[in-house]
Amino acid sequence: MSLRYKQWFKSIAASVLLGSTSFSQAAEPEKEELKFGFIKLTDMAPLAIAYEKGFFEDEGLYVTLEAQANWKVLLDRVIDGQLDGAHMLAGQPLGATIGFGTQAHIITAFSMDLNGNGITVSNDIWEQMKPHIPKQADGKPVHPIKADYLKPVVDKYKADGKPFKMGMVFPVSTHNYELRYWLAAGGIHPGYYAPKKGDTS
Repeated sequence: MSLRYKQWFKSIAASVLLGSTSFSQAAEPEKEELKFGFIKLTDMAPLAIAYEKGFFEDEGLYVTLEAQANWKVLLDRVIDGQLDGAHMLAGQPLGATIGFGTQAHIITAFSMDLNGNGITVSNDIWEQMKPHIPKQADGKPVHPIKADYLKPVVDKYKADGKPFKMGMVFPVSTHNYELRYWLAAGGIHPGYYAPKKGDTS
């Protein structure tokens, strides 16, 4: 681990746990033993690395990391105090604050990743999309892959009376918003959470 990353993890400890971004202003922690929740995804890596490399102990903190069953369980356990903090979907603190699900005021102390999401389709759907995707001189697809190239596939599903289903992890997740934006940009109505008048999705 490079010195730059170690300093970065130390800054997490200072800003998240001590309420300061300056080491000269850092106070003693309110508690030394902490339990952090996480979901088994690669974007929890900063917590895992800090734990394995002893960066928490360097700051006088004794941290336990605990995998959680799903995003709702993780959020509720932070709210009711069973967890001192957690790796969480960016939209969850906002959703909780405005009363989506369990209402509570949650502080986003640190953002651990940025632009790490991707949209995938099955091999079968990919094969159906390929004829609509422009090719480079070497025969490889032109990137980015637009939802425009998925639209003929979705239209065929509709014409055949079959639903076209795509999954996301949680209603207030960035995954959900990014997927909906991508689909809408390609002329595909992503539908509503509940049936509404005039919705033909």
